[in-house]
Amino acid sequence: LPAVQVKLVVFDTSVVDLSERIGDPVDLLLSVQLGGGTNIGKAVSYCETLITQPMRTVFALISDFEEGASPAALIRAVKRLAEARVTMIGLAALDGTAAPVFDRAMASRLADAGMAVAALTPDHFAEWLNEVMN
Repeated sequence: LPAVQVKLVVFDTSVVDLSERIGDPVDLLLSVQLGGGTNIGKAVSYCETLITQPMRTVFALISDFEEGASPAALIRAVKRLAEARVTMIGLAALDGTAAPVFDRAMASRLADAGMAVAALTPDHFAEWLNEVMN
């Protein structure tokens, strides 16, 4: 879609912007391998710098929500995005049987800070996103 601009950022304790290689996002995601650790707050803060039109932005975080760095920094970043009126969705990790595997306490904190959070399979994603957007 010419009117839609997509950015793809992956992270562990570092943040890697793969936006220039987004031609086939599924293939790209399957080929990426980062190290251990997780700094979700750092990644969210980096993504915040990419947003030029907050009220026309949908920010999607796909994660297990297991923050390895400061939870407070992550919550502050999400609150800033919420205050800027960015639509935020958090998609919880699923295991091989499509069972949710994520930090429920952190997901709840993110929801309280303004992010819509769900643990669902791809076939339910479009319906849920429509609910969030309306």
